[in-house]
Amino acid sequence: MDRELLWNCLSRAVEFRTSFLAEPHDGAFRLVNGFTEHLPGLVIDVFAKTAVIHDYSPDGEFEQDPEPLKTFLIEKLPFLKAIVLKKRNTASAEEKNGVLIHGVKPDTRIREHGIAYAVDLRMNRDNSFYADTRLLRKWLIENMAGRSVLNTFAYTGSLGVAALGGHASEVVQTDLSDKFLSLAGRSCSMNSFHYTGKNLIVGNFFPVVGRLKKAGRLFDCVILDPPFFSKTVKGIVDMEYNPLSLINKVRPLVADGGYLVVVNNSLFLPGKDFLSGIDGLCDDTYLRRETILPVPEDFVGCDPDYLQAYAVSPEPFNHPTKIVILRVAKK
Repeated sequence: MDRELLWNCLSRAVEFRTSFLAEPHDGAFRLVNGFTEHLPGLVIDVFAKTAVIHDYSPDGEFEQDPEPLKTFLIEKLPFLKAIVLKKRNTASAEEKNGVLIHGVKPDTRIREHGIAYAVDLRMNRDNSFYADTRLLRKWLIENMAGRSVLNTFAYTGSLGVAALGGHASEVVQTDLSDKFLSLAGRSCSMNSFHYTGKNLIVGNFFPVVGRLKKAGRLFDCVILDPPFFSKTVKGIVDMEYNPLSLINKVRPLVADGGYLVVVNNSLFLPGKDFLSGIDGLCDDTYLRRETILPVPEDFVGCDPDYLQAYAVSPEPFNHPTKIVILRVAKK
């Protein structure tokens, strides 16, 4: 790629996010969304004082010569102490998880809305923390006081930790991976939030939910934030072709008057189709749509026509990460 074009596009992206560059440099945000900012294949995230470059290009264009990106980042963000490069289209697990190209050690914690979160930026091919759900964590902080919460497909547990930060009475987090859930435990410890082994359930979604239903458990809020696709002997998760199938699995676990939070990350599911399906489940008596939450502007980017960059339109959502909050009533 032409270096001048690269520099200009990066500069516009950074200027758009000036408000995120102020001290104390302990938050998490998207610095560049190349797919909507004329740099397809390139995404750059910042976690505290560490930049993470994601190279999605088919030929590893940015990985082959990372020096221009490295030079730009060090010049424009002088507070950076580390830079990690992740190459998505490679057979190497190490390259997918990230190679350190600047500094000695990536940051291991960030703060958001006054709450600390543990991160492991090289544990997985993503960042171990999804900053695009920042406004959902804010909603949980503001609405979960005194409420019980079940966070399914919890991954590293940031949504559950946010609920604890909002003084939830109980938070149960479940995920298939104990490695990922261990970060949820670290985040709780950082904030001196009380938790025990009963609060972190390692297991497949389908049998775990089945056991909770059999035990008669009810929660004031159930969070459903599954991966795009997953197939195990216990069941299949497919957020593009069967995006509503999991809702009725967890709905019996929601207490009367409780919330059901549904997140769909499918890039190829049109927003209007997803919302139409959700509204088709709602009867305005026992299930109603309360609100939809947007994704923060740093994930949208500076181009006013950014929606045209997506394979299908996420509208009325502002991003393929589609977040709907439902309200449940019992018969």
